[in-house]
Amino acid sequence: MTGQTTRPAPPRIHTLSGRVVWLGTGVDYAGAWELQRRTAAERAEGLVGETLLLLEHAAVYTAGRRSPPEHVLGPLPAPLIETDRGGQITYHGPGQLVGYPIVGLGALGLGPKAYVCALQAALEEALAGLGVDSHTEEGLTGVWTERGKVAAIGVRITRGVAMHGFALNVSTDLAAYAPIVPCGIADRPVTSVAELLGRPVDVAEVRELVVRSLGRALGVRWAEGDGALYG
Repeated sequence: MTGQTTRPAPPRIHTLSGRVVWLGTGVDYAGAWELQRRTAAERAEGLVGETLLLLEHAAVYTAGRRSPPEHVLGPLPAPLIETDRGGQITYHGPGQLVGYPIVGLGALGLGPKAYVCALQAALEEALAGLGVDSHTEEGLTGVWTERGKVAAIGVRITRGVAMHGFALNVSTDLAAYAPIVPCGIADRPVTSVAELLGRPVDVAEVRELVVRSLGRALGVRWAEGDGALYG
């Protein structure tokens, strides 16, 4: 595949306000998934506005709807959960910034493909702010570098509302990917921001960059929300 460097998307006019909620570290996948479903249903009913959930999961493997069982190559050191997002099997764990934008695509003026492109562009912009060159790959989702894939994207859209989202490897233990075929791609490595920069990188260092770039890409002005909504 040929790498395509995406120019930063022109900032969308901020016409919407939304809340960003940091759920913390070591977050249980099943609990966060239930929170997503509840929030997406409320967004579809117009009870809440655009919401961005950010977190680090406790170690877990998740398999999307198209994930073949043979992509598990050996014993997994963490639980495997079958989920309803697009994409195939991947890993979530400490040192990885996970973002779940729960947004109405109609309100954003975006179709499904344009929405995924906006997520990719936002992550590329955030990485550029750290000094990391990244790009998209023709025919593949996610964000890539010369040393491998640094961010995975998988979404689900129901009643016009998107959920699930992205996982950006900041200081992730890359050995966790060894027993799987990450995202169904057997011949391409996975990397992290820390590996690319050759220094320790904290998730907090990356988080604010991602929030700002995602706001520009989607046209949402994020305000800090209530972390107590999880639980």
